[in-house]
Amino acid sequence: MAARDDRPWLDTALTAEERAGLLLDAMTLPEKVAQLGSRWIGNDMAEEEELPAEETLNVAPMQDVFAQGGSVSLEEASRNGLGHLTRVWGSVPLTVDEGVAEVVRQHKVVLAGSRLGVPALVHEECLTGFTTYGATVYPTALAWGATFDPDLVERMAGAIGRDLAAAGVHQGLSPVLDVVRDYRWGRVEETIGEDPFLVGMVGSAYVRGLQSSGVVATLKHFAGYSASRAGRNHGPVSIGRRELLDVVLPTFETAIATGGAGSVMTSYSDLDGLPAGADPWLFTELLRDEWGFDGTVVSDYWAVPFLATMHRVAADTDAAGALALSAGTDVELPDTIGFGDGLVKLVESGEVPEELVDRAARRLLVQKVKLGLLDPDWTPESSVQAVDLDSSENRALAREVAERSIVLLDAGTALPLQGHRRIAVVGPCAAEPKSFMGCYAFPNHVLPRYPDRALGIEVPSALDALRNELPGPELLHAPGCEVLGNDRSGFAAAVEAARAADLCIAYVGDLSGLFGHGSSGEGCDAEDLRLPGVQAELLDALLDTGTPVVVVVVSGRPYALGGIADRAAGLVQAFMPGQEGGAAIAGVLSGRVTPGGKLPVQVPRHVGGQPGTYLQPALGSAESAGISGLETVPLFPFGFGASYTTFEIGALRLSETEIPTDGELTATVQVRNTGERAGDEVVQLYLHDVVAQVARPLKLLIGFARVSLEPGAAVDVTFRVDADRTAYTGPDLRRIVEAGDIELLAGTSSIDLPARGTVRVTGATRVVGHDRTMVTPVGLTPVSAAGGE
Repeated sequence: MAARDDRPWLDTALTAEERAGLLLDAMTLPEKVAQLGSRWIGNDMAEEEELPAEETLNVAPMQDVFAQGGSVSLEEASRNGLGHLTRVWGSVPLTVDEGVAEVVRQHKVVLAGSRLGVPALVHEECLTGFTTYGATVYPTALAWGATFDPDLVERMAGAIGRDLAAAGVHQGLSPVLDVVRDYRWGRVEETIGEDPFLVGMVGSAYVRGLQSSGVVATLKHFAGYSASRAGRNHGPVSIGRRELLDVVLPTFETAIATGGAGSVMTSYSDLDGLPAGADPWLFTELLRDEWGFDGTVVSDYWAVPFLATMHRVAADTDAAGALALSAGTDVELPDTIGFGDGLVKLVESGEVPEELVDRAARRLLVQKVKLGLLDPDWTPESSVQAVDLDSSENRALAREVAERSIVLLDAGTALPLQGHRRIAVVGPCAAEPKSFMGCYAFPNHVLPRYPDRALGIEVPSALDALRNELPGPELLHAPGCEVLGNDRSGFAAAVEAARAADLCIAYVGDLSGLFGHGSSGEGCDAEDLRLPGVQAELLDALLDTGTPVVVVVVSGRPYALGGIADRAAGLVQAFMPGQEGGAAIAGVLSGRVTPGGKLPVQVPRHVGGQPGTYLQPALGSAESAGISGLETVPLFPFGFGASYTTFEIGALRLSETEIPTDGELTATVQVRNTGERAGDEVVQLYLHDVVAQVARPLKLLIGFARVSLEPGAAVDVTFRVDADRTAYTGPDLRRIVEAGDIELLAGTSSIDLPARGTVRVTGATRVVGHDRTMVTPVGLTPVSAAGGE
């Protein structure tokens, strides 16, 4: 269809930039500013039940902001057009037919208000799948990290993207690329782990998968959100520029360089007093000028007005909008507050340059062109179609991700299960299917406001899954206690069930929610790393019965298991494995599934084990034992995961023992399945910089490969290591590759590293930038029983 003479931007023969420029030239100032805004119809947070007591100081300014954005009709919000439609599917329980109709209706309202016929872009949450009623709930991002399998995560994201695209969604607000810094933070479940390389590789795979379906991925939260003091949501971040550059930012940089991410979301946090959303260094100098990012920057929900109401670096929400726009925010979500009529007036008065509005509007219009929203044949009706949001293919993929994410911490004396006649199934997570799902899964995110509605999807509980998995034994069930609270009245029944059985399986952990209405999730931060409520006491009572107890932790963060692990007959960690999680865990317990997941975070020994990540320099590591009376050694280290089979790691073979600062080498290690079962092992390669100009972590993950091996089979795993992989931020805050000895260590966890070798880097120090090598390619070569290829 050819473009009309009065609307040349509809000409598909032109480039996206040319079409966006033509449209921008035709817009009035109010129309351009309207493209920077959004509207959330169906959001009732302004009328939400009161927040928990500890949040009461913030209730007034937050509710004022919610009310300000939510008091405008869609017709009024769209009187000059609109940038985004917020969560058309994800706000209230809708059937597919209702969702399709609502997307069409809201599009028509926007088009009726747009003189130039510019549609709005539709965005939704997709942290554990499409956050809408009746859609498949996949494992949380922490479980993705536990798979150590980027290819699988890419396939999962592709399936999520296809459902989103069919439902008329253009942008998904995922993945979270925050690196875990404090396990007490409520949003640990949304992260991929505590290592920047793992997060970068898995996060980039998610981006590629989602965008392969034509849906824009959104990297969040840029930047530093997860490093808040004491792990408190929205807490201030006291972080040095070097830690920011070497730990926090590389995940985002990798996802842009290798994943081609189309959008970035601002962080709520302040960095050393400067709110991220008001920082032009972050969003213009670094993201745009240095990294070359050409997508859109969207605000986290209400992050723009929060500059005035919460950070108080702007006098009012209009000034907050000007500040955010100047720093580099392009689109305000979820409602137009700071990027509204007040911004128009500031531009008209000359206080804000119109070029800043043009800059942001152009970026969004380019994105709309690329998404097909400005093609001449686009219509609201053609943009959306009925789709099975919980197909058998989706559930099979969710099951695969769940199975590959389960981490066996200790098989003990009882796993895999065999020969039991009577099994007690206890714990608050045993019969609660919502414990498998994260806080952004629709059943936990929205359905609490609709207590009479069913989950909308089939989610077998752990108890149901065990009944299906183990038809022989008699199963005795008693919950014992709730996830949260101090009620111990159920202890006696649970203890009686354990004593009457020849094995007890205790499912403990989290129930995810929002803003204090859960033990994990956004705004559900923990005081310490004790199991929530009285669950640790319940386990003590069960362990005291003398009946063997297998402990299954279903959680969104690691909990301190010292004093439990050495008494349990088996120990399993599942990081909120989604709607198929019950069957996945049951398969691991029965032995049908040979576990191969690895810890993306460490499991601490003590409840006060913070900071707990493995990225410690010598002075903060086990090497400094005796300096502090606090234990720093984890109970289970990063990268650890046991199996029902055994693996042997051979010597590390280096192609070179000396390379220049712009060279590369290969590091090869053989892994053999020496057990009697087929299984997976994750071969991990770490780097130790022997002497550097700054204090560096003792070990850094720089490569990994998950390999599947039959009994007796072996494979050579070859990592291609570029000298760029040794780079770090030096004293002058430039990233450098310098001469010196680098030790490479290979093995199966951050502690079990038997294969080692040293390479000397020689030559002049190189300063490297965004064009440096950020990945470590891996090759696999099968090895015969005799040792040859």
